Amino acid sequence: MSSENPKASWEQETVEKLLFAGLKEQRRTRHWRIFFRCLWVVILLAVVFIFMSNRSDDYYNRTKPHTAIVRISGELLDGGKANAEDINEGIDNAYDDPNTKALMLLIDSPGGSPVQANEVYQHLSIERNKHPKVKIYAVCTDMCASGAYYIAAGADYIYADQASLVGSIGVLMNGFGFVDTLQKVGVARRLQTAGSEKGFLDPFSPEKPQDVAYMQTMLDTIHTQFINAVKQGRGKRLGNDPMLFTGLVWTGQQALPLGLIDGTDTPEQVLRNVIKQTTTVDYTVGPDLFNAFAQNMGTSAAMGSAKLLGIQPGLLH
Repeated sequence: MSSENPKASWEQETVEKLLFAGLKEQRRTRHWRIFFRCLWVVILLAVVFIFMSNRSDDYYNRTKPHTAIVRISGELLDGGKANAEDINEGIDNAYDDPNTKALMLLIDSPGGSPVQANEVYQHLSIERNKHPKVKIYAVCTDMCASGAYYIAAGADYIYADQASLVGSIGVLMNGFGFVDTLQKVGVARRLQTAGSEKGFLDPFSPEKPQDVAYMQTMLDTIHTQFINAVKQGRGKRLGNDPMLFTGLVWTGQQALPLGLIDGTDTPEQVLRNVIKQTTTVDYTVGPDLFNAFAQNMGTSAAMGSAKLLGIQPGLLH
């Protein structure tokens, strides 16, 4: 007769089953972890390969005469995707290459900061004087308006598609007023300032005529700067239409007789028929490899892959 305790045997078997199940689950989890780590490594390597493959043509083309491309895309903002520092750096890099025979600014932007636009415009003026043989062609795609056109006016020639939106030579400031809303809900605005005009155009306080007049003077001053830049850049090619500097935007087809552009051509047509140099090198200064990967694959995924590889984002420049 067995002296084994059935209850103790059952408990031992149960514990053993739980332990084996736990070990099995740990192995399964570890296998999946290894799989996903390998997957992210493969993805990262693929992105690097694609990135380098896209750049290889540029490296090869730099060894022979070419048209330099600098892209200006999105809103002009300090620290934004399109900013004066990056654009000017791209322009400098293009001019530093002795094989650059022409510079094409490929523009698709609604405008933005007049300060950023003026910085690029002034930089183009300097480079035009230093390198008179390397002509600058501003080519507009979907949109070249406001500050973007300010920049384009600094080029030797401007081209756009017939359907491109061009112009908008004006200055804008907008906002909201909440005075009536506060009164309706019974909220009183309490604003204390040191300096009589420190609360200038406060959206929760009633507008003061002198504040509105002062702001209009500021806008008119910036508008005059814009107009002068366009007149200086375009010269006698500008028409005399009284609506030219009202802030209206035109299609490329409408802009041509106004003298805002020199022709309605696509970038490919400009390269082939105007510049007559179809070999190109892109000098656009953009995000580093890590940021480009993060934007395309998701920040968290890129961070995980970089951590797995032991790479610091700042070292992937």
